[in-house]
Amino acid sequence: MSKQSVKKGDLLIAEPFLGDRNFERSVVLLCEHNEEGSFGFVLNQKANVMLKDVLEEDFLLDIPLYVGGPVQQNTLHFIHRTPHLFEGASEVAKDIYWGGDYEQLKTYLNLGQLQESDIRFFIGYSGWGEGQLEHELGQNSWVVSPSDSKFIFDSDPQQFWRGVLRKMGGKYKVMSHYPTDPRLN
Repeated sequence: MSKQSVKKGDLLIAEPFLGDRNFERSVVLLCEHNEEGSFGFVLNQKANVMLKDVLEEDFLLDIPLYVGGPVQQNTLHFIHRTPHLFEGASEVAKDIYWGGDYEQLKTYLNLGQLQESDIRFFIGYSGWGEGQLEHELGQNSWVVSPSDSKFIFDSDPQQFWRGVLRKMGGKYKVMSHYPTDPRLN
């Protein structure tokens, strides 16, 4: 077993045969990691509904919604690369921020001052208790990679898993070609 280190802002890439349907071929942006636990958002699991379908407010844009993880799927979260627009935004990594003032968010969206490519919305999140993520890393359930805001906000989320592995190169590039179910190969 190899020991990978992980920090806030890293990407967790599910190994090809993880066996957990919640994280199958997922890429998770780790928004917090400390001795008490970790949390983040699955970047590449699109929800079956749009943002306007889950909010009472009228939003003019059809903005996609993503399933951030299996925990508290009745909560709404957002990441963005526009900290100058939102009071209270927390820096996750270079040019990646989590949250901020919700009233400002509504205003900017409805006035068209915020581009869809600058923001991602999630229902729920992914969470790990104390030592749980370290255990999973020790089991080689995840591959760790630095995050890249251009990749997160400018790439097709459905291609994240393969794209991150290809970008890492070497054995990871080979891993990106593994079939979902090798029995069907």
